[in-house]
Amino acid sequence: MNAPTGLSMKNDDVLSIELEVMRREHRDLDDSIRALVERGTADQLMIQRLKRRKLRLKDLIAEIEDRLTPDIIA
Repeated sequence: MNAPTGLSMKNDDVLSIELEVMRREHRDLDDSIRALVERGTADQLMIQRLKRRKLRLKDLIAEIEDRLTPDIIA
């Protein structure tokens, strides 16, 4: 039987490390996209794929940040 995977099965330390890796990849994608656009010889399909990956990472980053940030009831 396969164990469930996802955020619910990971502890906060693992999530923090994954969060930093994802943030770094997000920045790297941003730099890559900018370089391709500035060069002007970029394949538009490649840029679209990089932007989609960047958006998926942004969503995952937000999900992990929500999990790591405790809810405070005012």
